[in-house]
Amino acid sequence: MADREHPAIDLNADVGEGYDDQPLFPFLTSVNVACGAHAGDEETMFSTVDAAARAGLAVGAHPSFPDREGFGRRITTHDPEAIRELVGRQTAALAEIASRVGTPISHVKPHGALYNLAAVERPVAEAVALGVRDVAPSCALVGLAGSMSLAAASAVGLAPVAEAFVDRGYDDDGRLVPRGQAGAVVDSPATAATRAVALALHEPIESVSGNRVDVSASTLCLHGDTPGALAMARAVYEALTRAAIPLGRK
Repeated sequence: MADREHPAIDLNADVGEGYDDQPLFPFLTSVNVACGAHAGDEETMFSTVDAAARAGLAVGAHPSFPDREGFGRRITTHDPEAIRELVGRQTAALAEIASRVGTPISHVKPHGALYNLAAVERPVAEAVALGVRDVAPSCALVGLAGSMSLAAASAVGLAPVAEAFVDRGYDDDGRLVPRGQAGAVVDSPATAATRAVALALHEPIESVSGNRVDVSASTLCLHGDTPGALAMARAVYEALTRAAIPLGRK
């Protein structure tokens, strides 16, 4: 049983990407809303933000490379200025829609290839952080736990939020296993739930090779496009509740 004084853990999902993800909302504390580059449009952005606000969730922007065909999982540029501009533009677009709904955006989390690239390439991490600071300096920047993204956020005055994934596989170095490789996606709600509790308690989790790896994070993500996402969200929420781990927004 977890100590009831344990810090709250945030449970987030990437949403507004063309999937029926609003049923996930009762099991979350925050959402990252697609900004139209890899998925979504003005209408879906508005409806998703409105539903999230009504559910009492923290709302964040989920910018990506302009890659609708590849769902934002392909790199379209390494140019820092281009990346800074696209992050700023997409974040500003969601912030404007959120203001029409009457809710602020609290954070920004890059999507797909942009997220992964910012985790390991300093110029990209810095460009992402600057793009957020340009238009939303009070927002937190969500990045992979232990990655360059978090250091870049701190360097420009943004609050860094370390993220771990309940539905993705990790290698022995605490990095995500690339999609398409064996073990990259966790499809068992029970496994995701067990991992969520371990991560919330800052305990090691099992890598795809069976070793133990430490991943320290304050927000846990599950993907709305993962098959069985609703069952997974419910299982994770119920496991955290049983373990007396409080859920709270970033």
